Amino acid sequence: MWTIQDAKNKFSAVVEAALAGTPQQVTRRGRPAVVVLSSEDYDRLLAGAIKARESFAAHLMAFPGADLDRLQARPRDVAL
Repeated sequence: MWTIQDAKNKFSAVVEAALAGTPQQVTRRGRPAVVVLSSEDYDRLLAGAIKARESFAAHLMAFPGADLDRLQARPRDVAL
């Protein structure tokens, strides 16, 4: 894990480690901020995410709301 200052000062080492297959985590103010990884790893992760994503229509069809009973309330009469 690198601090942002160390990652800036040793960016070549961060890139080399990422290219060697070890993603490099960078922190800012003591909290994880970003991960540097090889382009090959990024492409693999992106392809997996796209493959796993369902279509919007499938998402709507999976909504359980169609099985719920609707409230049988009627609007009240209002004198105008």
